[in-house]
Amino acid sequence: MNAPAALTRERLEEALEHSPFAQLVGFQLTDFGPGRVAMEVLPRRELTQHHGFVHGAVVGFMIDSACAWAAASLVGDVVTSEYKVNLLAPAIGDKLICRSEVIKAGQRQAVSRADVFAVRDGQEKIIATGLATIARV
Repeated sequence: MNAPAALTRERLEEALEHSPFAQLVGFQLTDFGPGRVAMEVLPRRELTQHHGFVHGAVVGFMIDSACAWAAASLVGDVVTSEYKVNLLAPAIGDKLICRSEVIKAGQRQAVSRADVFAVRDGQEKIIATGLATIARV
């Protein structure tokens, strides 16, 4: 059996153009390579919760997506099997940055981690970290 083709940046960008939720959140793919992905989201009122912080669902989307895309860059088509998010601080800033990397890619699944940073006045502050199990399709 042939191994599935790894996801390319071009195929990822095309898929994201057709993802209504990704468009709603307003992500920007900023880095893509074998086993790694980085993305940014610019906070806006529609993405906040009642305290004015970017909603945890947006942070979770960033972690889930970045972990899956990083895994796909190595193993091809994937779906998230599970992920865990630790929210460490309020998501307040001029932009949010998520950086993900694959820890291990195996025959049936990959494990990825991601960190989300809020950038305020040019300074990055970690606001969340996550771990995901990504299943090959």
